[in-house]
Amino acid sequence: MPVYEYFLGQITDVTPSFVVIEVAGIGYKVLTANPYRYEVGNDPVKMYIHQAVSENGMSLFGFYDADEKALFEKLLNVSGIGPKSALAILANNDHSGLIQAINQENATYLTSFPGVGKKTAQQIVLDLKGKLNDLNVSMTGQTSLDVETPAVDGALADALAALTALGYSPREVKRITKKLEAYQQVQHANTNALLSEGLRLLTK
Repeated sequence: MPVYEYFLGQITDVTPSFVVIEVAGIGYKVLTANPYRYEVGNDPVKMYIHQAVSENGMSLFGFYDADEKALFEKLLNVSGIGPKSALAILANNDHSGLIQAINQENATYLTSFPGVGKKTAQQIVLDLKGKLNDLNVSMTGQTSLDVETPAVDGALADALAALTALGYSPREVKRITKKLEAYQQVQHANTNALLSEGLRLLTK
């Protein structure tokens, strides 16, 4: 079974839960925390890979750099945290806040993530407190050979996911993503405001 460290290729598709990266003529389905940070295009993208094998088959998880991958794998070492739960935690896109919450034993912050109850939050603190400080968690953009794409933060990612859940296609959602990014920067909008603006743009 191959073991992948990273892929270097082109993004050919972006969906609400995964991207497709083409490497040497082969398209790989890669689950990632915030797929809409990536854009379909010809620019080569370097994506770090974690390969998970279960009774249901093999899944690939993608990350912007080695430190984000390392944070994901640290979370996997916690009892009660599986790959999808770890990815949901990273989707918040506040990795420095996550590490701070762990170091400060902030269970309230940790239980705000999907699938993380009080017991799991306590286990995260027990297993990881003081063990993540060596990670560089700036992780704010898409890693590319010659271009960086601005990050989609948690509020915008949530709004985009909500639009998809309402039945809009990934293509429709991608079409308005840059407009929503600009709207957020000017208005400092939260998820609800971004969702309302997205609906307005889609129904124009």
